[in-house]
Amino acid sequence: MASSTPNLECRMYEARFPDVDMAVMIQVKSIGEMCAYVSLLEYNNIEGMILLSELSRRRIRSINSLIKRRVSEEDIQICEDRYNKSKLVHSIMRHVAETMQIDLEDLYIHVGWPLYRKYGHAFEAFKLVVNDPDSILDSLTRENKVIGPDGTEVTKVVPALTEEVKDALVKNIKRRMTPQPLKIRADIEMKCFQFDGVLHIKEAMRKAEAAGNQDCPVKIKLVAPPSYVLITQTLDKEQGISVLTKAIAACTEEIELHKGKLTVKEAPRAVSEREDILLAERMAKLSQANEEVEGDDDSEEEEDTGMGDVDLDKPQEI
Repeated sequence: MASSTPNLECRMYEARFPDVDMAVMIQVKSIGEMCAYVSLLEYNNIEGMILLSELSRRRIRSINSLIKRRVSEEDIQICEDRYNKSKLVHSIMRHVAETMQIDLEDLYIHVGWPLYRKYGHAFEAFKLVVNDPDSILDSLTRENKVIGPDGTEVTKVVPALTEEVKDALVKNIKRRMTPQPLKIRADIEMKCFQFDGVLHIKEAMRKAEAAGNQDCPVKIKLVAPPSYVLITQTLDKEQGISVLTKAIAACTEEIELHKGKLTVKEAPRAVSEREDILLAERMAKLSQANEEVEGDDDSEEEEDTGMGDVDLDKPQEI
C-alpha cells in the first residue's frame, strides 16, 4: 500500500463519469463563442463542454446562474447535498493518504468506494465510525497475492487497512465529523403596560427559561425593548426547536395573565455563526444608542450655573 511518490489525485466516486442527465457540480473555466468549458469537481476535474445553444438563445450575462436555472430546484438541492458530503469525505481521505504516504486511489478502492456501495454514501459510514470504528472498518478486506512455498501463487484475504492507516483515518474522521451543537434561536416582542409590567415580563422570562432541560437549556436575552431572543444549543435540531416552542408558549401564557402581549417575530430555527455576529452587532449598537450622549451632564451643569449661587434662606436684595 505504501509508495515513495503517492498519487493524491482521484475522483470521488467509483464510476469514472457521471450518468447521462445527472446533475453534477462544476466550475466554469472559460466561455467560447459556441460553448462553455467546465471542470467536473466530483470527477477529479475532468473537462466537460456545454453548448450555449442548449442553454439559451438569448444573450447570456452569467453562465453560472443560467446553468442553475436549467436545473430544477430539487435536483440542485440533491446535487449540493451530495457534493458537500463527498467533499468532506474526499478531504479526510486525501489528508490520510498524504500523511501516511499512500495512493489516494488505492485508499478509495479498498475503503471509500466499498463504503459507498454498502451505505449509499461514505459520509453515512463515516458518521458511524465516530462511535464504532471497529465494526465499520474491520469488515473491509483486500486480496493479496503471494507466492507459496511450492512456488504457486496464493491469494490471501487481509484487512484493507494497516493499524497505522486505520488509526490515522479514525482520528481524522472523529476530528472532522464529531457533531457540533446547533444554536437554535427565536425572536419575539413582549409588552406589558400594567403598573408592575417590568416584573411581569421578568417572571415570563423565568417561565421561558424553566421550559428548558439539561440537553436544551433555554436562555432569553433582551435586545432592546420590546425585542427579546430565546436561545438554546443542542445536537438535535428538532428537539431544540420543540423546546423553544414550549418556552414561547410558557412565556405567552404568563404574560397574558397580566394583560401583556407576546408576538413571535421569527419562529425557532437553527442559526449560523454569521447570524450570531449580526445579532451581537445589533445589540451593541442599541446599547450604545441607549447610553447617555456626551454633553448631557454638561447641559445640566450649565442650567445650574445659570441660576447662580443662591442662598434660599437669605433675603436677596433687589
